[in-house]
Amino acid sequence: MGERCGWVGSDPLYIAYHDTEWGVPEYGSKALYAKLVLDGFQAGLAWITILRKREGFYRAFDGLDPDRIAEWGEDEVLRCLADPGIVRHRGKIEAAIGNAQAWQRIEAADGFSPFLWDFVDGRPQQPAFRSLAEIPAATEVSTAMSKALKRAGFRFCGPTIVYAFMQAVGMVNDHVVDCPRYLPLAGGRQEPSPMPR
Repeated sequence: MGERCGWVGSDPLYIAYHDTEWGVPEYGSKALYAKLVLDGFQAGLAWITILRKREGFYRAFDGLDPDRIAEWGEDEVLRCLADPGIVRHRGKIEAAIGNAQAWQRIEAADGFSPFLWDFVDGRPQQPAFRSLAEIPAATEVSTAMSKALKRAGFRFCGPTIVYAFMQAVGMVNDHVVDCPRYLPLAGGRQEPSPMPR
């Protein structure tokens, strides 16, 4: 088996994230909300920046629980803007609140997890890329998901952010084929659990 995906580098935090989280299918509605919000905060930044502050985000944002965040107002926005443990960006903080309210509407209707996973027919896509150069920044599917999220009221969810989200939550297995994580996530040794309905 070959080396890890080339984007990982030598940072122990990044290595652990790559080896244990990135690309593992996630079906929990609240966990999917949390990851999408964190990817939204990444806009214009490196993911390692968000990863290093992830605990701070969970602390500042009530465990990234959308039911709690949906009730937030200006006091919570100001508290977050004063918190050095997160990325302090008013637009992204306010988007997390609006996104939580949109999440509640989708969750109450058909469920947020099925809403997203239906874009890939409920199963992780397996493109089998051989190099990082082959991996796209966005796809037709991520563009369609982005448009659907925006129609539902989400912000900071453009096609590139959504594709990064899809990679992270295992909707697409973008580990390169020589990476030790590719085969387990392709079903060689680790089958994803069925999508809950």
